[in-house]
Amino acid sequence: MIRPFQTDDTDALLVAWRKASELAHPFLSQDFLDQSDQAIRDIYLPKAETWVAELNGTPVGFIALLGNMVGGLFLHPDHHGAGIGRALMDHAVQQHGDLTVEVFRDNAIGRAFYAAYGFTEVKEFIDDYAGLPTLELEFRA
Repeated sequence: MIRPFQTDDTDALLVAWRKASELAHPFLSQDFLDQSDQAIRDIYLPKAETWVAELNGTPVGFIALLGNMVGGLFLHPDHHGAGIGRALMDHAVQQHGDLTVEVFRDNAIGRAFYAAYGFTEVKEFIDDYAGLPTLELEFRA
């Protein structure tokens, strides 16, 4: 089930985010992840248009939208490959149509997911916050 974010989802979603981030971003330091954890808790989850994927009453992942930009799509790795990420993306497309997303160039898992969904590369740049090569991708509905 996909539903709007509720404040009491925060802890479960941060676990999903952390596990997915450690898997997809082995190049990020623990300090960077710790700082990002706080920003996600305090800024991104509550302020973005956040949709939660729930299985058996437990939040297992989310997509956070800033207009037509995917600010983040994270799914607990135990649920990768089950179509939940695609369902979250389908929901975002239904809500907003065309989408953009930024993904670290070295995030092979994320890049493969977005390519399979139909996103194409627009440009490459250095992310201001992480200082890492990042790709901007777009999807045309």
